[in-house]
Amino acid sequence: MRRALGAVLAVATLGCRAPAPGGLTLLFLGRSPAASLNGLSWAPDPDHSRVVAFDGRLHIVRQLTSPRLATPMAVAPLGATELLITERTGEGVVLDTAGRPAREWDSPDVASLYAAAGGRVVAVRSPYYVPQLADPEPDTAPLIRVLDTLGRPIAGLATIRRPALPLLGYLVNAGAVAAASDGSVYYAPLVRDEIRKYGPGGELRWSAKRGLEGTESDPVFLPPPKGSTELRVRSRLVNVALVLGPDGRLYALGSDDSSATRLRVDVVDTATGAIVATRHLGERVAAVAVDRDGALALSDGDSLLAAAAPAAGGREPFAPAFALPDLRGDTVTLAAFRGKVTLVNFWASWCDPCREEFPHMAGLYREFDRKDVAIVAISDDVDAGKMRAFVRQFQPPFPILVGGGRMKQTYHYRGLPYSVLLDREGRVVERIFGFGGGEEFRNLHATIAKEVGVP
Repeated sequence: MRRALGAVLAVATLGCRAPAPGGLTLLFLGRSPAASLNGLSWAPDPDHSRVVAFDGRLHIVRQLTSPRLATPMAVAPLGATELLITERTGEGVVLDTAGRPAREWDSPDVASLYAAAGGRVVAVRSPYYVPQLADPEPDTAPLIRVLDTLGRPIAGLATIRRPALPLLGYLVNAGAVAAASDGSVYYAPLVRDEIRKYGPGGELRWSAKRGLEGTESDPVFLPPPKGSTELRVRSRLVNVALVLGPDGRLYALGSDDSSATRLRVDVVDTATGAIVATRHLGERVAAVAVDRDGALALSDGDSLLAAAAPAAGGREPFAPAFALPDLRGDTVTLAAFRGKVTLVNFWASWCDPCREEFPHMAGLYREFDRKDVAIVAISDDVDAGKMRAFVRQFQPPFPILVGGGRMKQTYHYRGLPYSVLLDREGRVVERIFGFGGGEEFRNLHATIAKEVGVP
């Protein structure tokens, strides 16, 4: 959320000719799939907790932010006006193209990745958040879940692959997914050299391989380092993301090596599974687009994002405004902090990162004059006794308000801790998801100091 802006866009052609001006469709940004909707390419920007829209020249023309977007990893079109966004932790978030939330749902797996087409949503085990160990699933568990547009599972396609060590089943069955309007589903496992096409009923239409060198094997445990109990797994990371392009071909983002440090894009004929072209991207994370004639173009993804102008319409007001009791029972309102740069922090006694964060917040609070800067920490504990025990332990110098377990439903944040920095007018400067340690607070100090200097 704090990267410098203003770098110049640079596009390098991967095909044999320059792309048609204004005719590019973004396929991948970094390691995430993009979505084409209403003439724009929509892509996740997890580092800045937003979704961005690119025009045909790969200029950012829209930015969507929301408390519901913590670490968005993939975007898919859902109907004619909505975007289905995959959060890193597997929740599905549906926004319209103006950024208004429509609905969200919890992951049907530990963490799911979603694709959508033709009014149908599909989910697979996400390649972006893979538990090292997971409870074994039955052999009959579906590989691909079919959901309705409210996120409710209604059917399953194919079945999982059971590894020799069932605890590694999640890793073996995590993968990339794309959906077609005719009901076909494309799936590529994270750790195997394979891309599959399933028909609407789950029948396997074809299976293709990239032809990577080396012996294919299931993940296995490695001996821990000497003197350590750390669990280590050897696996080959192969497939990262799938997208159906505007030309009807399947584009597969994958690895040229076993650790996915060097990436490649394979272009796949959806009728036969034949790989018709391959482009090697090297180690640098890139943005991959295609022009109207099917020529691929590679851009510097960081430069694309850095070229973004501030969001249209300026800063949004923090809403809804709170009016909550403090520990003495007196009501404290958001309006009481007007005129000060204010950090609104949400926490709970059961949140371990909150415990790590509180001393940093106390230090930050003491570094600024009270007439300029305020911190207010809102507990989302249901158990008032545990909340008060937490406060007695940490003795925070800033006000504590009692949310009573209702704050997530009110502010729709993804997890705790969650903080929102407000300017003197009560408008959102930035949202901070999770606890980023000392470096995060050094950056936050600099941001607050800059805001304090604004009349």
